[in-house]
Amino acid sequence: MKKRTPVTVDAVTGLGGQLPAHADLNLLRTFLTVYRAGTFTAAAPVLGLSQPTVTAQIRTLEQQTGRELFTRLPRGVRPTALAHELAARIASPLDALAALESGSVADHALPVHLAGPSELLCVRVLPALSPLVADGIQLRVAQGLPEPLLEELRTGRHDLVIATRRPRGRALESVPLTDEEYLLVAAPAWAERIAAHAPPDDPCGLHAALREVPLVTYADDLPILRRYWRTVFGKQLTAHAAVTVPNLYAVLSAVNSGAGVSVLPRSLCQDHLDSGRLVLLHDPEEPPLNTLFLVQRPGAEANPGVIRVRDTLRRAARDW
Repeated sequence: MKKRTPVTVDAVTGLGGQLPAHADLNLLRTFLTVYRAGTFTAAAPVLGLSQPTVTAQIRTLEQQTGRELFTRLPRGVRPTALAHELAARIASPLDALAALESGSVADHALPVHLAGPSELLCVRVLPALSPLVADGIQLRVAQGLPEPLLEELRTGRHDLVIATRRPRGRALESVPLTDEEYLLVAAPAWAERIAAHAPPDDPCGLHAALREVPLVTYADDLPILRRYWRTVFGKQLTAHAAVTVPNLYAVLSAVNSGAGVSVLPRSLCQDHLDSGRLVLLHDPEEPPLNTLFLVQRPGAEANPGVIRVRDTLRRAARDW
């Protein structure tokens, strides 16, 4: 039997100097998976290996380089400067090789895994991507909070995540997508009662009038309301929620039904404002804004569908 020549890092990337020529792809794949996952434990099921095997392979690679690649922490690992440099140089070649091995380069119908806030996905994202679906793009969409979604992105579960904050570190590529404007709204009946005590151009009077109005929120600590009070009124919100519901859709429903006042993203409530079902209570010169970021998993560009979804979202977001 002819002896098989192992593929080395130089054969794939042309790297030299920092890694020995005999460093094999299995070690590099393990390194890249740990780099993206943030822990040996999270990387193990992605690789189909045990956690001790992952640890041993990283230790072997560190012995070959003569330098530490990860700083071990109580929970997870932190890449060293060498790890950041190595990941940047090998990610694209290894992902391209993985795509070739799986046949994904020839098969453009691989699903695109996208995640983000549920309300934004329904109101903005899915309508923008519908034409791509008709053109053959397959979507697998998930919703959730930024931190869990970004952690899942690192482990390879998602290709793209729309997050309400920029991810920390340099391992994840992100670009600002759009600024979401937040509006103070109520049903017409409440708006009339508030206007009777505070003219629209009187922030101080409005703030005083709102003390007697029920507040609707999706969390007991009233996060969006507190930010609005601080940003627009320059005051601390001390009131308690009258109604707490599971999500912003439920907030919209409760406010629309006359339960009280809340602060909602414009994307979610604009149709209700246009139809008169909701009334804008205040139009400050500088309303609170929240920047949304589009975060891409390293190597996701090996799937052409990811590029099309990413570029479509960036174009559509100009009009959001």
